[in-house]
Amino acid sequence: MPYQIQIDSFIELPAIDSTNNYALSLVKTQKLTERQTTSLHGTVVFAHEQLQGKGQRGKKWLSAPGENLLMSLILDTKAIKLHQQFLLSAFIATKTRHFVEKLIEKETFIKWPNDIYIQDKKAGGILIENILAGSDWKWAVAGIGININQKEFDASIPNAISINQITGLPYNCKDLAAKLSKLIIENFDSVTIKGEELINEYNQFLFRRGQQVRFKKENRLFEAQVIGVNTNGKLIVNHSTQELFSFGEIEWII
Repeated sequence: MPYQIQIDSFIELPAIDSTNNYALSLVKTQKLTERQTTSLHGTVVFAHEQLQGKGQRGKKWLSAPGENLLMSLILDTKAIKLHQQFLLSAFIATKTRHFVEKLIEKETFIKWPNDIYIQDKKAGGILIENILAGSDWKWAVAGIGININQKEFDASIPNAISINQITGLPYNCKDLAAKLSKLIIENFDSVTIKGEELINEYNQFLFRRGQQVRFKKENRLFEAQVIGVNTNGKLIVNHSTQELFSFGEIEWII
């Protein structure tokens, strides 16, 4: 069913299948004026409920209605080269991590490639979907989900945690979405200007960095020390030798 196209800097929806799907529909529609197309950068799609929220690798993002931050941010990526895709991912992850840490006043980490972790538990996740035209990177839609007020989680996600469970405080999810999106947009130029700094910051707060972690690759189980992530987004680990893995190649066993 086609969406009713609405162009505004902040779009608030009571319920939608996926904020990423809605945001992608805004970018892909052929009926936009030139002014609307130009103003799409920085548009926020916020929903109080997602009926078919999307996570990484085709997984569902489960969220209680009205209790969490569920948003997608439309970003004009024409100035970013295709080989710099991980810089955008690192940028969104580091800004989101910083935002969460300021809320809870407790150390917060990024679990490779872009989950937000507190106390070994998942507080949020990021899914970036891209629109390409040949070798040009036209748009990115950054979907961000953060557990805010939810107190009980589905049995399929036993390691989930919310901001409320840390602080004991209630939050306005719409206000938080507006603040986080502002933080991202106001610093967007740093994706290309401060690429090396982004990777350094990402690695500084990389979940389990320097620690031994169990991993699974297909039928192979092994333990390795997490070293860091390179500029291409590959995870560097060390056991008897150093190995690099692309996202999707290995699974963390926590």
